[in-house]
Amino acid sequence: MKSVNPATGEVLKEFEPHWDAEIESILRRAIDAFRAHRRESFASRARWMRSAADVLDSDKQAFAELMVREMGKPIRAAVAEIEKCALTCRYFAEHAEEFLAAETAAVSTGESEIRYQPLGVILAIMPWNFPFWQVFRFAAPALMAGNVAVLKHASNVPQCALAIEDVFRRAGFPEGILQTALVGSDRVKRLIEDPRVSAVTLTGSVDAGAKVAAAAGAQIKKTVLELGGSDPFVVMPSADLERAVATAVQARIINNGQSCIAAKRFIVDRRIGDEFEKRFVERMAALRVGDPMDPATDIGPLATPDILAGLEGQVNRTVRMGAKVLLGGKRLDRPGNYFAPTVLSEIPAGSPAHSEELFGPVATLFRADGMEDAIRIANDTPFGLGACIWTRDDREVELFIDGIESGVVVVNGMVASMPALPFGGVKASGYGRELGRHGIREFVNIKTVIREGERSGAETE
Repeated sequence: MKSVNPATGEVLKEFEPHWDAEIESILRRAIDAFRAHRRESFASRARWMRSAADVLDSDKQAFAELMVREMGKPIRAAVAEIEKCALTCRYFAEHAEEFLAAETAAVSTGESEIRYQPLGVILAIMPWNFPFWQVFRFAAPALMAGNVAVLKHASNVPQCALAIEDVFRRAGFPEGILQTALVGSDRVKRLIEDPRVSAVTLTGSVDAGAKVAAAAGAQIKKTVLELGGSDPFVVMPSADLERAVATAVQARIINNGQSCIAAKRFIVDRRIGDEFEKRFVERMAALRVGDPMDPATDIGPLATPDILAGLEGQVNRTVRMGAKVLLGGKRLDRPGNYFAPTVLSEIPAGSPAHSEELFGPVATLFRADGMEDAIRIANDTPFGLGACIWTRDDREVELFIDGIESGVVVVNGMVASMPALPFGGVKASGYGRELGRHGIREFVNIKTVIREGERSGAETE
């Protein structure tokens, strides 16, 4: 299991995967930790969670640089990622007790109560693209709810995985609350099948999600899946075009273009299509590609050589099928996994750029004949994670919100996840929600308690 700098190809560190005996120890510690943690007060959990936020804040530069070295995101984005993790820890430390407070309801048989109780050991299968944020947005609510976690992180970010485990240890959480299992994907099915694992959350590819869902389904275990996206960015004639173009570029290149919620398909009303295209290509061409440790860099390397080769293959096949290259379209001739900022237009139906997720700084342009056509194009994808709509027409806003098939819709802005709001997708983008009141309730037993009074008449179900 290797940690490799994607900007240089240098092997930073190698790790031996955990063997069966080590995994057994991890699971034993986890189940022991859960028995105690589920009985801890919200006040104790919140104290530890706030301490985790303090650890993140105090060492944010070191954590950010670790992410840059392992997966290549620009340093400014890496620092912001750590800050967001700390913010989320504090948010759930403050609100978890409120979100999981018992509720009462009047029923004919007497008093009733709804309680929210933790499920147990949650297996978290996390991706490399946001190595800290993806873990913390699951862990902060799950641990505050009284669960414990076993983290199977992506194999190319083992140092980040171990650093996250250490954050919780330094914060004062008891042993076994969050542990990293250094294992490959070949061990996931066995972990899911272990009776000590109660549920599974995964952020990753559609293929990985399908396999995890099948394995968990066979064991009747709860899953939450956040999978890929091919988010539409729709621009109508009434939009503030300059703001829309500037935001479109930012929304496409976030995390070097390697984000499920990055805007990928830019659907522009034909009446403003030429002007949007001109400005968009100019701004994409002006982006600075380079060393991700340099604060002036806009786009760093892709995370691995395989991701670079995969993106290059998708672009080449799309162009061979008839797409037009307006900018870039190839890997850069330099050390590291660099791909040029790219803009494609005239995307053929059935091509990779039409039906697949492009994980890198590649934008695709589509022209729409009015609002209904824009909604049709936006929904012409297997995915349904996020969507941006740009219009100052209130009627269009409502029709887009109702018509676009996605878990998130942003009006005149770019898609982002926030601690207070539920986040997740539909269709091939997965199911379940993270964050907010809805997210913290994904991994709890919603228990109904009925306290019966005097009964008269026949028993009923």
